[in-house]
Amino acid sequence: MRRPASFAGAHLLPLNPNLSDMAGHNKWSKVKHTKGPADAKRSNVFAKLSKEITVAAKSGGNPDMNARLRSAILNAKAVNMPSDTIERAIKKGTGELGGAVIEEIIYEGYGPGGVAMLVEVATDNRNRSAQDMRTMFSKNNGAFAEAGSVAYLFQRRGEVRLDHAAYTEDQATELALEVGADDVVEEGDDWTLYTAQDRLFTVAAALKEKSITPKSQKIIFQPATTITIADPKTAQQLVRLYDTLDEYDDTQNVFANFELTDEAAEALA
Repeated sequence: MRRPASFAGAHLLPLNPNLSDMAGHNKWSKVKHTKGPADAKRSNVFAKLSKEITVAAKSGGNPDMNARLRSAILNAKAVNMPSDTIERAIKKGTGELGGAVIEEIIYEGYGPGGVAMLVEVATDNRNRSAQDMRTMFSKNNGAFAEAGSVAYLFQRRGEVRLDHAAYTEDQATELALEVGADDVVEEGDDWTLYTAQDRLFTVAAALKEKSITPKSQKIIFQPATTITIADPKTAQQLVRLYDTLDEYDDTQNVFANFELTDEAAEALA
């Protein structure tokens, strides 16, 4: 069985002997995860995390009983979101505070080079978001797609990010084995642990027992296969579309199935 490829794994250390190595190495991961925090506006980050907390809290406002809410709060605290902002977001989700109803939607499309893209959105206006998505894809050399067109190319997995500077390669590998992760990947400034979707919170709990606080933990869409982009122009168009989708106010996450060659990644600089 071929292991699903990481979105852009720069370095992969396989932990599960039943899973084979991912093919290819590239620099997109480092570009993405290094520039993201530097470029993102603090207010926009808080807005996205607040929506995630609100949506998660719909299933219950007690983080001890709601694993998704617990993760959302952890991610918010990791970027120093004020406690009162977190509390308001929880109360919106539980209905204690009024406001527009926020729903989750996944939009699908294709980027330059035939790259498959999934966009997780949390919105209070489904029609507006759909129209905005169509516009962003069409204006950036992409194509908006019907539901189900590309989703089958991805699978759900758990992702836990740790500070790269805190661990050597051997330490990260040993830690991943101890907490029950499937893979550990070196991605930019992070060590990323990948797990089965239903084991994310078990792995996170094992880290907590070791007094380790992740930079983030969440359920992601991971591509089953990837497309390698070598043409610098296509790479620039693709990353421009990715950034446009990612910076949209209602977007929570963007997932895509591409890798960049070193030459294509260097052209982005």
